[in-house]
Amino acid sequence: MRQAIAMLLITGFIASCSSSSETSDNQSSTVQTMSKKETVGTFLGAVLQNDPATMREVANADYIQHNPFIPTGLEPFIQMLPVLQEHGTTAENIRMFEDGNFIFMHNIWRNAQPFGAAEMVSFDIIRLDENGKVAEHWDAMTPLVNETASGRSQTDGPTTAKDHDQTEANKQLAVALVEDVLMGKDPAKITEYISADQYDQHNPDIKDGLSGIVEAVEYLTSQNNMFKYNKIHKVLGEGNFVLTVSEGEWSGKNQVFYDLFRMEAGKIVEHWDVIQEISTEGLANTNGMFGF
Repeated sequence: MRQAIAMLLITGFIASCSSSSETSDNQSSTVQTMSKKETVGTFLGAVLQNDPATMREVANADYIQHNPFIPTGLEPFIQMLPVLQEHGTTAENIRMFEDGNFIFMHNIWRNAQPFGAAEMVSFDIIRLDENGKVAEHWDAMTPLVNETASGRSQTDGPTTAKDHDQTEANKQLAVALVEDVLMGKDPAKITEYISADQYDQHNPDIKDGLSGIVEAVEYLTSQNNMFKYNKIHKVLGEGNFVLTVSEGEWSGKNQVFYDLFRMEAGKIVEHWDVIQEISTEGLANTNGMFGF
């Protein structure tokens, strides 16, 4: 339930920043002309406004849900909308990017005690089908931390993508970093991927720069608690922003790792992340947190 409420709040707020002024009577035609980001915004706005009619216009009836605590299918999701009326939670979209039929977002919300903390941070991914309708959703979330090792928040920093002609090269760079450094294939290559001049870190427990990474690795290794990445499930990018979704282990539990990287001139210069335990109990669907 905690994750379910969180998803409702995230999606709703994002839409309030989008062009969702169309009425439900003309959504069928509008979905054909809206941009993909606008379609997602319209859907999420309908979630916030408890507007099932609009949700049915812009999303598939067999909407696939990968949040483990929300039932799959559009109608079961709609049945959860009254939860929004019970809580005064507000949410904010920080970043929204597009890669093919996927929209990936970085979000923060407040008064979020129903899902475990007063403030939470998430990454959300929504897939649109070939007809431009909302078809599938993935996410991961973590509590917001006010005092961080770098002094940066978990969400601040640039929000607009550039260098769109470098999208594929930047996706390859992110994959190389994850495989060589985080999966341990060739950790010494870290300086080939991360800028020695600038590396802004938003993980609350790690300081800025390459030295911050080294210090964190040494500490976690000394505690026999180093992150272990086992598999990359999805890589999404728009220009100089790339999101990787990976599976691994930490603190003796299976985890999903969402890592957002920002690139400049062929080097990674900034990093945000969300780490969430992969739940095995109390599941509302059997789709798993991956399945891309």
